Amino acid sequence: MKIAVLSGKGGTGKTTIATNLAYSLNLSGKEIQLLDADAEEPNSHIFFDVTYTEEEAVNLLLPVIDTNACTHCGKCAKACQFSAISVSSKYIMLFEYLCHGCGVCSMVCPVKAISEKPKEIGKLKFGHTYEGISFGEGILNVGEPTPVKVIRQLKKHMISDVDVVILDSPPGTSCPVVETLQGIDFALLVTEPTPFGLHDLKLTIDLIREMNIKMGVLINRYDGTYKEVEKYLKEENIPLMMTVAYDEAIARSYSSGQLFSKVREEYVEEFVELFQKIEAMVAC
Repeated sequence: MKIAVLSGKGGTGKTTIATNLAYSLNLSGKEIQLLDADAEEPNSHIFFDVTYTEEEAVNLLLPVIDTNACTHCGKCAKACQFSAISVSSKYIMLFEYLCHGCGVCSMVCPVKAISEKPKEIGKLKFGHTYEGISFGEGILNVGEPTPVKVIRQLKKHMISDVDVVILDSPPGTSCPVVETLQGIDFALLVTEPTPFGLHDLKLTIDLIREMNIKMGVLINRYDGTYKEVEKYLKEENIPLMMTVAYDEAIARSYSSGQLFSKVREEYVEEFVELFQKIEAMVAC
């Protein structure tokens, strides 16, 4: 079972939910792997005592152009979807920060004037939490434009024989989120009961529908006053899986780097019940 915990905007509490879900399921006897795919700002490790045992570099293969061999035919520039190469009758230029390292330019070059060199854009770290949860995180180097390659390489380390793999997704609906969702069994959307939360929730739901992934919604910081999110979910026939109360004790635990399900122990059972609902939906 592979579950992505995501949200249409930052600050809704997806890391809070991902970490507490992992902890609660581990406490119930499940074997869990938690992967922090929010490579631009990974913070799931804050809530656990992690012992790291492995580290792995993430490299992007950048083109190296032999200007003496280049005939300026322009085939590489035409084949590049990201406009990372510009060719004129006299010059050829590579814009490294636009390059996605796909290798197409070297494939289409008729005179083999393009080779590739590795550039380290980030790293992966793996270990275990004190509770025994398998843990991994992707870390993008400062200044790099996209974490997609980091996320893709991180997902190659998903353990096949654990009960549940939980991915703490990047926020939003852009390419890193799409990469995180590839091959996932269930998308758990975390939102907040505000107009902004609802607006971005709708964008995320559109994306998940496009990818044909089963989904459900969890409302965080719920106080029952803003009903528009629930109204929308009912109209769209999207299940509301769980709510987490607007609770000062939860906010205090989060701000001190503690799992709120240790403070509000009743939530352990609620997260287990949440997973049971997910299991039932995936099995349908």
